[in-house]
Parts: sequence; C-alpha cells; structure tokens
Amino acid sequence: MNQSLSNSIEASVPDSPDGTNRSIRFTVFTPTYNRSSMLHRVYESLCAQTVRNFEWLIVDDGSTDDTAEKVKEWIEEGGFPIRYIKQPNQGKHIAFNTGVENASGELFLTADSDDRFKPQALERFEFHWCSIPEGQREHFVGATCLCENEQGALVGDLFPSDVIDSDSAEIRYRYKANGEKWGFQRTEVLKNHPFPPVDKKKGYTVVPEDIVWLSIATRFKTRFFNERLRIFHIYDEGESLTRTPLPIELIASGLLDLQRVVLNTQWKYVRVSPFEFVMVGLRYARFAMHAKVGTRQALASLTQKNARRLVLTLWPFALLIRQRDQWLGKI
Repeated sequence: MNQSLSNSIEASVPDSPDGTNRSIRFTVFTPTYNRSSMLHRVYESLCAQTVRNFEWLIVDDGSTDDTAEKVKEWIEEGGFPIRYIKQPNQGKHIAFNTGVENASGELFLTADSDDRFKPQALERFEFHWCSIPEGQREHFVGATCLCENEQGALVGDLFPSDVIDSDSAEIRYRYKANGEKWGFQRTEVLKNHPFPPVDKKKGYTVVPEDIVWLSIATRFKTRFFNERLRIFHIYDEGESLTRTPLPIELIASGLLDLQRVVLNTQWKYVRVSPFEFVMVGLRYARFAMHAKVGTRQALASLTQKNARRLVLTLWPFALLIRQRDQWLGKI
C-alpha cells in the first residue's frame, strides 16, 4: 500500500476536470530508490527557484534507507508543497506512472534523484511554454533544454537553432542532436500515454522510456531551446532505478519492443540516418533471439516491407552478437 506525506492540502486536491491544479504550473517529479544521500540536490535546487508555482512529488520505489525521514524534515520546513508516495519496488517506469497519476500540476518535469538545476530553470521553462501562442499549445507536449556537467561544459549536442519546434524523433534522426536533454511534458498527455505494465509471465522487464516518447512524438511537437538549465552528475555511485543490472532474459523483451517502435513509426528517417537504422535493425534481430521470438514472428511484427528486408539481411550478423552476449552474460 502506498504511504504518503503532504504539507499542502491545496497541492494535493486537483481543482479542474483534467486532474490538475491551476494554482500549480509544474509538478516536479522525482523517482527515487535508496538515494537519500543525493536527494538533497533536488531539494536545494527547488528552494532556489525564482518562481514558486510548483509542487515536488517524490515517488519512493521501495527504498530501505532514510529517504522517508529526510523528506519528512523538508515537508516540516514548509518552503513549498511536497508530497511523498512510497510503493513496493517495481521499477522506474511504474514509479513514473504513479507520479503522473498523482500530479497536480499542468506541466510534469522529471528531476532525477541525483540532479541539480539552475535557479531560473522553472522560470525559463515557463517563459518558453508561454511563448507558444495559446491557441497552438494543444499541439505541443512540452519544452526541452540542454544540460551541462559539474564543470559547466555542455553535455550532448546543441539543437539546430536557438529555438526550434520539432519532435524527439526528428531532433535525433534528422538533426543529430543527441545526448542528455531535459524537459517537461503536459500532464494530460502523459496520462494518455502511460508506460506499459510488466508482463508477469515473463518476469520483470525493463520498459525503455523511448517507447513512450516516440509514441508521443507521432502526435505532438516539442519546443526545443538552447539553454543549459540542468546540471548533470555523471559519475555518481550507488543504487538507482535506472542503473540496476539485470539478466539478459529480463530486459530483452523491452529492448525488442523499442526497436520495433522505431522501425514501425520512424522509418521515414532512414534516408537521413541510414547507419542508425542499420543498427536498429541489428538490435531488433538480436533482441528477438534473446526474447525467444522466431524469425517469422519477428518479421511479421514489422509494418514496413523494407524494414523486414533489412532485419532479414542482418539476422546472421545478429546471431554472432547474440552468441557474444551469452558468453559475456550481459547486453
């Protein structure tokens, strides 16, 4: 059963039909697992924000450390609305779904448990969101910025212009703007695009985040802008929801599904990113083998004729990589 703490009734009671609270622009969401020694970075970043129209929603995915005690202290300080939900350990994608279901804000911003971000981060996000004409915002899911490391160096690639309206697939495949990015999405859109549940017959399966983001990209634009608002910590140690190693057989199905989504929904970018799609096809065949999906079934799941041809051509090479994976015991 979920346990929750809150220092704000207003933040926990939605006041509009879509389940959001209009007095709160942002739900800053943090999924966490045994990261109490680093969680203070998010708290300190929120304390320093130049705007106050946000809540902090923490979903604790079964921590066994003192996370709950630290959060309780911050709630008692009363600087801004904080809500804490603890659930049994189920993985980051389930924690994300829980966060979306309980969000009070119109906009949903994920801040990982070891992140820092600049004092003007929420103010700049709000500026760029409000720069989109109100009548056009229904066609947008959110806005995304750049990241830098602790030394102030850019992490990842710049966007092709200082402000560009595009989607996550086009930004990656056409414009080659890869690497760490940070952004928010409309809560309403996320509620309509939850992460798929784990297939209990297969055991625990990792669900790659891009499965959701690529689905959203087929329907909504994102405003991308070249400002560095997140400070990315690369070399932190300790447990995390995204870094826990898992056996091959428990992650192959999710990785297979991701390659299928790319081949079925983003094939139009094959001419501008041929090498990347060769790699996607290779991974599709490789993960199909790990997931014990036969060649015929794997090909039948692809809607693009040329994608099926690509995967069939690459199948023998994928077999060699799969044998190496089995020898190493990891992907």
